[in-house]
Amino acid sequence: MNVPENFRATLESAASMRVMAHPTRLKLLGLLRELGPQTAAQLSESVDEAPGTLSYHLNKLASINLIEPAPDQGSDRRERWWRATATMTSWEPAELMDDPEQFAASTALLKSVSQGHAATYGEYLDKAPELERKWVAAAASSDYLLQLAAPELAQLRAELEALAECWLEVSAANVANGSGDQADIQSVVLMFQAYRRP
Repeated sequence: MNVPENFRATLESAASMRVMAHPTRLKLLGLLRELGPQTAAQLSESVDEAPGTLSYHLNKLASINLIEPAPDQGSDRRERWWRATATMTSWEPAELMDDPEQFAASTALLKSVSQGHAATYGEYLDKAPELERKWVAAAASSDYLLQLAAPELAQLRAELEALAECWLEVSAANVANGSGDQADIQSVVLMFQAYRRP
């Protein structure tokens, strides 16, 4: 896959994971990635917090380089614009297992991320009756209970990630080249989970 240099930000410290684990910060980062550069006042229309509170959270995200100022965006110098520095954020929990503090921070972040995903899916379910039938028909939600060895689970992960990367290319082409019917292109959430049942 041919991805831009700023495609992925990697978290490497417990401190950065603790900063990102806050639900408001996760939502702000997601909005900046989806909507592009925004001010705290603009973001407050989507996040039920005062712009001053959001500015605090935005500065915390900037402290770990997940967002940065975007001074070229506004004409009013009193406005502070922000943009995401990467399309996605990653870290490898297995690489942190030897450090209890790092692994605990990773686990807390994963829990916060999963709660955010559950809330987003709940919002979709609430709004589904208002959507066009084709969007409801195209959506998917299912689960499978598989009997696999660890190497097979690793292979499944690799195949799912490769499939997602193919669709990231389609998404990037839709945005960059205007391919397809632009009126019909919408933000789509792709999420998958595969893990050993405890």
